Amino acid sequence: MKRKIAGLLSACTMLTFGAGSALADYDLRILHTNDVHDRVESVTKYNNSCSAEDETEGKCFGGYARLATAIRDNRAMGGNVIVVDAGDQFQGSLYYSTYKGELLAELMNLVDYDAMAVGNHEFDDGPEVLADFIKASTTPILSANIETSVAGLNELIKPETIMTVGGERIGIIGLTTPETAEISSSGPNVVFNDLASSLQTSVDRLRAQGINKIVALNHSGSYADFDIVGKVSGVDVIVGGHDHLLFSNTVENASHPYPVVMNGGDGDPVLIVQAYAYTRYLGDLAVTFDDNGKAIAWSGEPISLDASFTPAEDITAVIDTKRAAVDAVRTIEVGSFTTAADGSRETCRAMECAIGSLVADAMLWKAGEGHQIAIQNGGGIRASIDEGTVTMGEVLTVLPFQNALATFKLSGADIVASLEHGVSLVSEGKGQFPQVSGLKFDLDLNAPVGSRISNVMVNEGGTFAPIELAKTYSVVSNDFMRNGGDGYALFRDNATDVYDFGPNLEQAVAEYIGMNSPMTPATHDRIMIK
Repeated sequence: MKRKIAGLLSACTMLTFGAGSALADYDLRILHTNDVHDRVESVTKYNNSCSAEDETEGKCFGGYARLATAIRDNRAMGGNVIVVDAGDQFQGSLYYSTYKGELLAELMNLVDYDAMAVGNHEFDDGPEVLADFIKASTTPILSANIETSVAGLNELIKPETIMTVGGERIGIIGLTTPETAEISSSGPNVVFNDLASSLQTSVDRLRAQGINKIVALNHSGSYADFDIVGKVSGVDVIVGGHDHLLFSNTVENASHPYPVVMNGGDGDPVLIVQAYAYTRYLGDLAVTFDDNGKAIAWSGEPISLDASFTPAEDITAVIDTKRAAVDAVRTIEVGSFTTAADGSRETCRAMECAIGSLVADAMLWKAGEGHQIAIQNGGGIRASIDEGTVTMGEVLTVLPFQNALATFKLSGADIVASLEHGVSLVSEGKGQFPQVSGLKFDLDLNAPVGSRISNVMVNEGGTFAPIELAKTYSVVSNDFMRNGGDGYALFRDNATDVYDFGPNLEQAVAEYIGMNSPMTPATHDRIMIK
């Protein structure tokens, strides 16, 4: 996803070169991560766990031990440095499935993060697991737009925190996407308020205390960053997350320059950054402020955490103590692939992907005779799988959410409307994009939202026939979607003959792979994009 902001950038970037220096100028470096997704160990270029062989050959990136080295090395250079995270430390590897937030809290404490925003995935196992994580963390965990009646959680989540760095006070504010109520498991007692008004309230509170250098950690996506920046006065930097974008001036096909520069509601420049995901990069933004707290110069570029960074021994030692329980699951062989299967975020949230079709096929197979259609949200698919032996660890990395299969009946009209919902936000990379089995359709991304789907066909006994709007069809999905997750309200409100307690999705997929191995994962022209 790219946005045309070059003209605005060129106008604003002149500030970097045209501003003079005064005695009262203050320099600050902001080291930042986002969307770590529990990549405790190093990862391949596909963001899967790295093998010992790949590590030896220097093919691996990131992991908490490399991240710790990069942060410590940069802190050791001196100067005024803060280290922040823009949310979604949770969910995405077997370490999270095994230890939830316990290990992450220990690692974050060792790295010594200064602040973290609450991301949507921090609610994946409910507010109680998040509360336990915050209690174990020495890092302030922030969100200015969350209100909750869950016992103790309101007191644990702070709207903002204040740091004194080099004699200057820095205000740091957290924000969480309001979509969390639909795309995670926050429950009925957590409310997500408007981003801009919540941010302005925190800014005003900080400025009333004389703080004029303010950083917002916004786990809502770059589209939300760009939307709110002109609605709020007093923010200097927005560290973003949620849509896993790399802002860079040097990496080919980066989504945006680093930083994006826009005008805030007060007309002052606001610097917006993001550093991809999965510990692959450490964002590094240097900002010079004048005495009034206005950014007058800036520079920076995300640091690629490649094999040139030696993993920190103390972090590696902690991870080693947790590895046995994870390896016991990870090493179970379930089958094999003759070719790699694409499960990337960029593909599975925008078009048919090989892993998505495989998962949907497995769902339909496991649901059994009489079920006609399977629909899986692309956002529930979290990784690709390489060619060769497929392990249970890889399946769980692809499907980390421990969802159950859910079966129900739905009218053809509601199925078409649900598909329209699924493709309504493709340009924003939303996780609601449908991966399907038992049906196929045409998709026109240039058509208005609500009118993008056509030629919907359903497999009727081996032959595809046009969907009948008044007919009732038997559908299998996952329990998250069936209960309205990712905005699939019709699955929740209009479904009949509902059963939400089927086998776990990852187990069904593992069985399906084993039964059909060796498999050649592929796409099957189920979603034809015009």
